[in-house]
This record gives sequence, structure tokens and C-alpha cells, in this order.
Amino acid sequence: MLNRLTLLCALILNGGCAAQQAHVQLRGQVFSVELADDDAERARGLMYRDQMAADAGMLFLFERQEAQAFWMKNTRIPLDILYFDEQWKMVGWSLNTPPCSLGDRCPSYPSQAPARYVLELNAGTAERIGAQLGDLLDVSGVPLR
Repeated sequence: MLNRLTLLCALILNGGCAAQQAHVQLRGQVFSVELADDDAERARGLMYRDQMAADAGMLFLFERQEAQAFWMKNTRIPLDILYFDEQWKMVGWSLNTPPCSLGDRCPSYPSQAPARYVLELNAGTAERIGAQLGDLLDVSGVPLR
């Protein structure tokens, strides 16, 4: 039974079972997000994915607020990278961030201010929903530790 479950997760997620699922809301739009709340999950992020549903994303949870920088190493889909502070207020972004296959030579995309949480969505989503710096992310559906 365990082998079947492992195989199912690998097929669904292209490479492994991700962390918990949760729902967040930004500007009235609900997203089903995978939670990346440990070093391994944060390092893998959305690597090796060929697509992601329009209402999906990944929410990265860090232990403390500080300058964050993300890169698109081995990421195959363009993303909007949205940075949020401890109060879940959007403090920075990298919109329409392109995929990168250059390995360790991929550029990084830093937050414009200290951030504790990062939400990755499909590229163009932030513009489509009218997201703006200062927006609050509703995380009432996120099981926080």
C-alpha cells in the first residue's frame, strides 16, 4: 500500500510528495497552495514542474523576517514571486520571472524589503488579479506552527 501511495504522489507532483496543502486568498482570489516550511521543501520549491493549475501556488514559510532572495534554478514555468512581511503584507515582488536552466548561474530575485513569507504563483497572476504592494494575504486556511 505504501509503495502505491508513494508512486501516486510522484506521478501527481512530478518527483515527490510535497508538504501540506492549504488555501490562501489574495485580492478575493483563492489559491490552493503547497506549503514549503522546511529547508528541503524550500530548496526544491517548484523545480521540475512543467505546469501548475491557474489557482495553485506554493507558499514558503520562514522562521524569521529578513531579506529573501529566490532563484529559478531548474524551474520550468515562469512565476510571480510575491514577498510578504510578518503581518502578511506584500512588501515586494518579482513578476513574470522567467524559467532558468543555467544551474548555479541563474540570477536571484531579491525582496525589496525584509520578508518572512513568499508566495509563488503562475506568471501573470498578480497582474490579472490587480495585486499591489501593501495587499494583505489572507492565510486563515494555513495551518501555521
